[in-house]
Amino acid sequence: MLPPAVDPSSRPDPRQRPTWQSALRAFARGLFGASTSNARDPLGPIGEQLAEAHLRDQGYRTLARNARVRGGEADLLMLDPDGQTIVLVEVKSRRVNPADSSTPRFTPEASVHATKRRKLRRILARLVRANRWHSRPARIDVVAVEVPPDGSPIQPTIRHTPNAVDPRGND
Repeated sequence: MLPPAVDPSSRPDPRQRPTWQSALRAFARGLFGASTSNARDPLGPIGEQLAEAHLRDQGYRTLARNARVRGGEADLLMLDPDGQTIVLVEVKSRRVNPADSSTPRFTPEASVHATKRRKLRRILARLVRANRWHSRPARIDVVAVEVPPDGSPIQPTIRHTPNAVDPRGND
């Protein structure tokens, strides 16, 4: 006797199995009653705009914003004032309250750890390859933007660190 035929549509699609990330998101939605994936904090785009304006004031030219390649995204792609060097810019933004000294303050630059540096190197290599910039010098800079609370008369602090990540991995 043959086993009963199984309708392929009744099998669960392996691509739709819950992962631990989706389970965590579902748990968070249950706790907080809102979607955690669609709520975007505007701080990132604001920081990128402030960083771009700061670099343009320094003579840099914008080549691309949020340049996507396989494996990641460059916040900003700029041309150095020398007219030759391609600069991948990683922007790190934080909200800071200068009046609150009770909480330890970590600089935004501190979040560019070894894994992030490796990822930035791969993104730069792919951008160089895709645009045939092999003959041009390239580097990775970090721009830190510290934004005060809304309504504060204090201006954002912007720090630019050229060559913050060595493209060859010697950092």
